[in-house]
Amino acid sequence: MSDAGMFAILRCAIRRDLVLALRRRADVLTTLFFFVIVVSLFPLGVGPEANLLRSMGPGVVWVAALLASMLSLGRLFSGDHRDGTLEQMLLTPQPLPLLVFGKVVAHWLSSGVPLVVMAPVLGMQFGLSQDAVLVLMATLLLGTPVLSMIGAIGAALTLGLRGGGVLVSLLVLPLYIPVLIFGAGAVEASASGLGAQAHMSLLGAFLVASLLLAPWATAAALRISME
Repeated sequence: MSDAGMFAILRCAIRRDLVLALRRRADVLTTLFFFVIVVSLFPLGVGPEANLLRSMGPGVVWVAALLASMLSLGRLFSGDHRDGTLEQMLLTPQPLPLLVFGKVVAHWLSSGVPLVVMAPVLGMQFGLSQDAVLVLMATLLLGTPVLSMIGAIGAALTLGLRGGGVLVSLLVLPLYIPVLIFGAGAVEASASGLGAQAHMSLLGAFLVASLLLAPWATAAALRISME
């Protein structure tokens, strides 16, 4: 298959899932509202101590983004599984990892990008500096696709199982922890003047590895779940 043909397939897969996401705007808004509410509750509960808020802000935003990402994993393949589309994807001559990659990209565009856009507003609640907010956005931009890629593997493995939402959380949460540590650590290092280059490089390495490996692993997990 030519590169143009593969790009056309990928574009169609992304566009299809984005159209479906727009039709189910309530699901997308639920993830975003959950993220905003969780982050906004911490300053109210901790109090107005500026230094404390600045020190805990990056970790709070990243934990909320991680939980919001997990909240949206349930709808990644469940709709296609219910209406039989997933079975057709397995039978189609197009490469299944490419179709999976398109679905994950659409999932990130509908659930991850809104979190990145809201990060500056939420960072202001914790008194983060402009440079720290920019680093926070950069880490979320690098880290949230990794969360979607890893989450897709867990969602595929637990597809159709009773209590799949709990199982996928148990599967992917340990794999999310390195992304959480380096994402929040980059903002803290930048705020303390140490520089965030090392943390950002590791997040970039995680992103490259997930882009190369996760679609194939997810496709294999889908075949196992559908057997």
